[in-house]
Amino acid sequence: MSTSTRPDAATVLAAPKVLLHDHLDGGVRSQTILEIADEIGYADLPAHDADSLGTWFRESADSGSLERYLETFRHTVAVMQTEAGLRRVARECVLDLAADGVVYAESRYAPEQHLAGGLRLEQVIEAVIAGFREGEAEAAAAGHTIRVTSLLTAMRHAARSTAIAELAVRYRDDGVAGFDIAGAEAGFPPTRHLDAFEYLRRENAHFTIHAGEGFGLPSIWEAIQYCGADRLGHGVRIVDDIAIAGVAAPLWIRMAEKNHIASLDDVDLSSVRLGRLAAYVRDARIPLEMCPTSNLQTGAAPSIALHPITLLKRLRFRVTLNTDNRLMSNTTMSKEAQALVDQAGWTLDDLRWVSINAMKSAFIPFDERLAIIEQQLKPRYAALGAVGSSAAIG
Repeated sequence: MSTSTRPDAATVLAAPKVLLHDHLDGGVRSQTILEIADEIGYADLPAHDADSLGTWFRESADSGSLERYLETFRHTVAVMQTEAGLRRVARECVLDLAADGVVYAESRYAPEQHLAGGLRLEQVIEAVIAGFREGEAEAAAAGHTIRVTSLLTAMRHAARSTAIAELAVRYRDDGVAGFDIAGAEAGFPPTRHLDAFEYLRRENAHFTIHAGEGFGLPSIWEAIQYCGADRLGHGVRIVDDIAIAGVAAPLWIRMAEKNHIASLDDVDLSSVRLGRLAAYVRDARIPLEMCPTSNLQTGAAPSIALHPITLLKRLRFRVTLNTDNRLMSNTTMSKEAQALVDQAGWTLDDLRWVSINAMKSAFIPFDERLAIIEQQLKPRYAALGAVGSSAAIG
């Protein structure tokens, strides 16, 4: 296949993928929610068959509001309050990702949200780790090699971040790759959790911060310059610090939407100017965990064709492609990739490039990252027809 053409759906599905931003409680199977809810006596579900429940989650998430999007998690979290429930959800997460061609994933969740049934934080973490190991073994037996690690998340509005950071360090040799903070950005800046970030840096531990999704450049600046984030969760609002033909990128994108401009793939890069923060993010190769479908749902982007990920890819930011919440967005890595192929002109080489970017940016040791790149990503993309020239700089 020529990489100047768009890969078909079978090629996209077969392509090996790396996923850095996926919420465990945002990817629960609808049928699993129904079955666990019945087992534990949770009677507050908005629908009572798998198809209707999946539709409810998707439609509720299609509100254009980050705050309402986050409300949908009440039901998934409710069925993740026992060790058995957590293990099942974690195991099924691995199997679903493996079937989608994912070879490495970091799955994040907030242990503090799974204590309503009487579990301790340690029991939550150990149950999820056990589920991941079970899923990996089952996937391997079916011929799919996949590795899944955890990111422990602290909630921005709560006060447990240092305790969760300490647990991330305690379990980092047992399958926990790093730390994250999540939740509504407005009114809850990352600097509220400086103690946790300072502790993680002292312990040589990795962390990412949700920033630049529901809030703008100040959130990104604080996450990087005050907190020292290794990666940015979403980071889509970095385009607020980019101008196209003298017009601020967000305004230019809105004008492009009104004027029916097909894609940001058509932008003349000689007309693009980066502000100081955007230039720093690119120069420092700070990875952006971008989630196109989710960003459309929360109003952070107007369409797939005009999602900033394409412009940022062309400008050689360290872009990665992710799902965020597979249930709420009715998405998979293959669907995210196919949408960019169909609506933004991406090629197989582009998919190879973001996959290698993600593996370079993972929170596991360098030699382990390199092994996945050299033994899985490069040969499998080559077999599909990728040339690889676009991945020369990541």
